[in-house]
Amino acid sequence: MKDETFRVVLTGGGSGGHIYPLLAVAEAIEGKAAAMNFALELTYVGPKDAYTPALASHGIKMKTIMGARLRRYLSIGNIVDIPKFVIGLAQALWKIYVIMPDVIFSKGGTGSFPVVFAGWFYRIPVAIHESDARPGLSNLLSSNFSKKVFITFDAAAKYFNPAITERTGVPVRKELFANPTTKELAKETLGFSSSNPLMLVLGGSQGAVPINNFIVENLSAITEVTQDLHQTGAANFADVQNLSQAALMEAPFKNRYQPIAYLDEKSTALALSAADVVVSRAGSAYLTEIAAFGIPAILVPHGTDASNGHQRANAYDFAEGGGAVVIESGNLLPGIFISQVKTILGNNDLREKMSAAVKLFYVPDAAQKIVQGIMELVR
Repeated sequence: MKDETFRVVLTGGGSGGHIYPLLAVAEAIEGKAAAMNFALELTYVGPKDAYTPALASHGIKMKTIMGARLRRYLSIGNIVDIPKFVIGLAQALWKIYVIMPDVIFSKGGTGSFPVVFAGWFYRIPVAIHESDARPGLSNLLSSNFSKKVFITFDAAAKYFNPAITERTGVPVRKELFANPTTKELAKETLGFSSSNPLMLVLGGSQGAVPINNFIVENLSAITEVTQDLHQTGAANFADVQNLSQAALMEAPFKNRYQPIAYLDEKSTALALSAADVVVSRAGSAYLTEIAAFGIPAILVPHGTDASNGHQRANAYDFAEGGGAVVIESGNLLPGIFISQVKTILGNNDLREKMSAAVKLFYVPDAAQKIVQGIMELVR
């Protein structure tokens, strides 16, 4: 290190799946600094989005650059994003020069590549993390300028240099484990019966309209089988709430369904603690949290996944161990879905086997492994 302060730049963005792992790594670096008694300066350099305030509220310095999406396919958006990328690259080169960090850690996503390139340009060691089984374009490009690559799925290893690649899993927010509780108490706290099974529906940080519509359209049949906590996404909440109220007027179990726009750390921990089965998209951050709590899952990967089908790859890789079943969007039909829910909830032995299998995906010390790798780059 060039002086007494260890300077780390964090980058990545575009979704909670990029930002929350950055926060988990930041917390782990802070723990390391406290244990080893060295001064630490954490700075985020990247685009501003709906999730970056979580980093700012943690006390991380914020330096904004223009974000541009890197696409693998032809799109009119590329014409708009090319000048954005050039501006973002110029901004990154200047801001990294001013900060001159000891190391850069990138989570990938919108706006991360210019920061990685700037680090390489100034000969600053760079480490990246890829959450998905099929890497995004930003990380594929960034890996050529990196000293270390951390991955979540074994299937992703073939895309990177094996000499610098290590499987660490996805770092999970420590707040999720701050107040452990029982399944029964968690259900009661959320307003459900403690004695009946609960299904948690997760559409991702932005929600999933096809899943939302499917749940509402089949609400009467679903609530006959299980209680339901449905995370809709903030933009979709009002529509789901209005439609579900109309559907519940004819449903036999009116107190067994609750929509919620967004799950913060506290409500996420409660929801995962309460759930007997989870219905989810296949974003890696959600999969890791599901695995951490050992919940059997029904995965519905994004049906029109423009980013090289990474959710579909995630879903099948995750389900390979037996902890989840995959229902493709085109097969999301009431008979198939409700049959799967009944099978999981009606068989305790199966549910326990699925729970044990899904836990194998979770790496408890992922953040600490990543921090150890980052520290090794500056020795």
